[in-house]
Amino acid sequence: MAAQKGKSLLLKLGDGGAPEVFTTIAGLRAKSISLNAGTVDVTNADSVNEWRELLPGAGVKTASVSGTGVFKDQAVDGTVRSVFFAQSHDNWQVIIPDFGAIEGAFQVTNLDYAGEYNGEAVHTIALESAGELTFTAI
Repeated sequence: MAAQKGKSLLLKLGDGGAPEVFTTIAGLRAKSISLNAGTVDVTNADSVNEWRELLPGAGVKTASVSGTGVFKDQAVDGTVRSVFFAQSHDNWQVIIPDFGAIEGAFQVTNLDYAGEYNGEAVHTIALESAGELTFTAI
């Protein structure tokens, strides 16, 4: 895979409809997604040379998404703010260019606003997975 533009990684919020329509959360300049799989250690006195053994598929899987940027308009700002205050589990989609899309329920766990005297107002958003996620290759 060739190098990709960071701005091509997109974070989108679903509208809950059928079929679901996703809207890009505008102006995110820095975005990241972290996929994690916990482990269950089953090492015991019979483990070969005392090497750790893990129970396959037994750990908890989680995903964390974060982004920093500017909102493009009041509608997007209002939507994200209402999702945060509702603490709802909404469908989100993360598009990773030339890799795929990760989609599923997330909860907004952090929403910060900040601004410099001679700059624009920025926000930081953090989401945590709240259910099963799917991956679709692009």
